[in-house]
Amino acid sequence: MKTIGDLGKYQQRRRLAIGVVIALLVVALLFVRSSWVGRLHEYIESVGLSFIVAAIIGRMWCTLYIGGRKSAEIVQSGPYSVTRNPLYVFSTLGAIGIGAQTGSIIVAIGFGILCYIAFSIVIRTEEKFLEQNFGAPYRAYCRDVPRFFPKLSNYNDDVAVTVKPDRLYRTFMDGLVFFVAYPFFEFIEYLQDQNILPVLLHLY
Repeated sequence: MKTIGDLGKYQQRRRLAIGVVIALLVVALLFVRSSWVGRLHEYIESVGLSFIVAAIIGRMWCTLYIGGRKSAEIVQSGPYSVTRNPLYVFSTLGAIGIGAQTGSIIVAIGFGILCYIAFSIVIRTEEKFLEQNFGAPYRAYCRDVPRFFPKLSNYNDDVAVTVKPDRLYRTFMDGLVFFVAYPFFEFIEYLQDQNILPVLLHLY
């Protein structure tokens, strides 16, 4: 049987892999510019910001229920009643929001797809760990609740949940990193306007 430490190693690999992907994307986007201009460009950025806000709030909502219990018990209420991986769902929304700060719909969708693929790989590894540790109850949970895309009709809630404030604060602070995308890509646009950075590709 695998240990909680093993799951921690998987999660570290997950963070490293996603970090590398994001770093490569950011480097590539230094030379990409949105073909949308004016109000539509700003509208795409604004919608992206709303996605980022939703991601932060959603991740905090998940933390209220999971609170570090993922490797200790099967949480099946709140966001975990509609999808087995709500943290990843909201993180993917945040990735779409980050991509939208370029003003490009293609980049926003691309960020979401790449994030989904990366999480799908990690999810399958975590599922093996959880099935080995929880057996039949976890397999029953998998039959009833979708892996990623939420099934809202499944929603159910607890009368009360035990909150771990330190984990909630940590999730909030982690989520604020999403907002860095806005000033960063605004600065990139400025450098491109000043012809300091060359634009090699225009995307809608």
